[in-house]
Amino acid sequence: MRAGYAFLAGALFGAGLFLSGMTDTSKVQGWLDVFGDWDPTLAFVMGGAMLPMALAWSVTRRRSSSLTGAAFPPPPERRIDLSLISGSVMFGMGWGLVGLCPGPVIASLSYGGWGLYVFLTAMLAGMAVAPALRSRLDRPMPAE
Repeated sequence: MRAGYAFLAGALFGAGLFLSGMTDTSKVQGWLDVFGDWDPTLAFVMGGAMLPMALAWSVTRRRSSSLTGAAFPPPPERRIDLSLISGSVMFGMGWGLVGLCPGPVIASLSYGGWGLYVFLTAMLAGMAVAPALRSRLDRPMPAE
């Protein structure tokens, strides 16, 4: 049952990415090009994604477990630290340079193209290196 829910959620997410244009790198880069040929339509996609997510968070606050019986993950950390800033900068650079982020990359695999596979390789390498880098960043600085 749990795998069925995961498949349904993934299929719905992928279809939404495709229909909204999030798998089109020129649309994403057009959104980021505020001083050039700016494409504001991505604002509607982002706004449309925030509304159901706000509703989902509202529903989960009133429940103790998910439909499958699993516990909900804890809320994210609210403090701003080096890990959050560096991760945000790397994500933003990748998104801006290539026009893709992890979800749309997976949804775009059937399109092919060397740029997509270079980004996918870099993303997987980053995921492999991230735990070691994270533990290094989380270590306290030595006293002078």
